Amino acid sequence: MSAQVLSDDDIRARLSQSLPHWRLAQGAIERVYRTAGWKGSLMVVNTIGHLAEAAWHHPDVLVSYPSVTVRLNTHDAGGITEKDFALAAKIEDVVMWHPAREGVLEGTPDDPAYAYIRHD
Repeated sequence: MSAQVLSDDDIRARLSQSLPHWRLAQGAIERVYRTAGWKGSLMVVNTIGHLAEAAWHHPDVLVSYPSVTVRLNTHDAGGITEKDFALAAKIEDVVMWHPAREGVLEGTPDDPAYAYIRHD
């Protein structure tokens, strides 16, 4: 049973409210994560892969040296559904997590030698 496809207006409104770094593009919601290089790109794509497999909802992913692009739509429904928003929110939360901003964990040192992702 496929999920209900959301309208473009509803998608844009929800993106602006809850996922401002994501956009509607060519029938999918899309986000480009900027990284500090190949190591960072691999870390991001592996994180996305884990979350997608756990959710059993698989995005299209484009991996390059300085970035990872993730595109979500629900193929069997023929458009963007609640599944896409749920997985996008989880990806955003995990990939952009910055421990130093919220607790006792230090987070990655503020030194280019240790950089792997560029936080928005």
